[in-house]
Amino acid sequence: MTQLPFTLDADGLTLAVRLTPRASRTGLDGVRVDADGRPVLCLRVAAPPVEGAANAALTAFVAKSLKLRKAEVVLVSGEASRTKRLHLTGDAKELAARVETWLSGS
Repeated sequence: MTQLPFTLDADGLTLAVRLTPRASRTGLDGVRVDADGRPVLCLRVAAPPVEGAANAALTAFVAKSLKLRKAEVVLVSGEASRTKRLHLTGDAKELAARVETWLSGS
């Protein structure tokens, strides 16, 4: 069984992300295991890592992909790092199902 890059919270879920800015296009690169053995969702955005542009592009892409409002996707850690944690607000089980569907390419 593949590990999933999120943990459920009382008011949603926390998603672990490894971001690649300045990519040729914005997209999903799948799930990988980081150096600590934890699963992370690998994403790329075309925006540069300048003045929060890549972080804004990341939250917008995740919100659009999971059919959430931008306000429901909040960067909680890793503002200046490639490894980030996003909190998605909503029903945890429904969000988990959406993320799993997104990861499976459906």
